[in-house]
Amino acid sequence: MRSIHYNDNVFINCPFDLAYKPLFDAMVFTVHDCGFIARCALEEEDASQVRIDKIYTIIANCRYGIHDISRTELDEVSELPRFNMPLELGIFLGAKKFGIGKHKKKKCLVLDKIPYRYQQFISDIAGQDIHVHHNDIEAIIRVIRNWLRTASDRQTIPGGNIIWERYQTFLRDLPQTAEECQLDAEDLIFNDYLLVIAAWQEANDK
Repeated sequence: MRSIHYNDNVFINCPFDLAYKPLFDAMVFTVHDCGFIARCALEEEDASQVRIDKIYTIIANCRYGIHDISRTELDEVSELPRFNMPLELGIFLGAKKFGIGKHKKKKCLVLDKIPYRYQQFISDIAGQDIHVHHNDIEAIIRVIRNWLRTASDRQTIPGGNIIWERYQTFLRDLPQTAEECQLDAEDLIFNDYLLVIAAWQEANDK
């Protein structure tokens, strides 16, 4: 299935737990405030579709990909690390390497929380430029903004300071904006959050 928004779609591959949520929310806002569309596995709940097939479809429809491989801690229950993020990064890189046509132009950003740490657990990507966010919201906004500006060469993308200030304003306005959308700011699913971002942008970009 083809997407008419292929050149605007950004696949986000990161943890989806509560601890990471502040970074994830900032990441999604930044993607949209730069004029792109955030895509991830949370956008669709279809019990009839195998999860990995859903990942394949989303990656196929995205020119850009953001991959955070910082979550390497052991799960408290299984006492094993989670490998979803490295797996999805590998699928994205494989799509670029072995795909044809537009897939050859795929571009990705790889994130970690500490410089050079990735060399200890996924050394095969040592030749790539890995960016660091230190688990800091402002840092992740600036890194993503700067990468999208360079990767897309779009001159309409606001500066990092502007997006950071806009995000802080968005967070202050979030409860009211969500209420205007007939949503609860404390109980937003991914698609609800995108709706609230769009409503806030429409109200603040006039």
